[in-house]
Amino acid sequence: MAGLKDYVNSSVADNREQIEYHVEQILKLIGEDTNREGLLETPARVTRMYEEIFAGYEVDPKDVLGVTFDENHEELVIVKDIVFYSQCEHHMAPFFGKIHIGYVPSGQIVGLSKLARLVEAVTRRLQVQERITSQIADILDEALKPNGVMVVVEGEHLCMCARGIKKPGSMTVTSATRGTFRENAASRAEFLSLLKG
Repeated sequence: MAGLKDYVNSSVADNREQIEYHVEQILKLIGEDTNREGLLETPARVTRMYEEIFAGYEVDPKDVLGVTFDENHEELVIVKDIVFYSQCEHHMAPFFGKIHIGYVPSGQIVGLSKLARLVEAVTRRLQVQERITSQIADILDEALKPNGVMVVVEGEHLCMCARGIKKPGSMTVTSATRGTFRENAASRAEFLSLLKG
């Protein structure tokens, strides 16, 4: 979680003993021997993992954007292929993929690394892909007041690949448009064509 940790005071760490206890109870309830060598440290390891993968709960995603800059640039800015990992709120199973963000500034820009930090803050919690897509678009729209924002998320969901219907390789694609991207088909087409390039 390089970068996001600068903004986090983890509640998982504050509740470490309770989480470890409950993980141990789950292991017992599924029929495991929690005293066998391979499982002795599992509750602690799972707790440390939760501290990382749920770090988004301890940060307001709007805060990670930080300072914006006055810049007379009103053409499309895209950061694509931002890798993300999240947890499905329905099954607590991982889903992961890439997020592509584009915006057309109206006088304010943000540091490019802040877009990746925004992705981390939004995805490092129990989520659904549709909400991730909309939240990123809404936060950028509110913070930057750009002429337009477009977000495309491509995700592979283990709750669909490894259980249930069991269709590995299936990708879910969601998009959110604001401003000019919602109103103008040519703007959307430009964004999508640059993603392929």
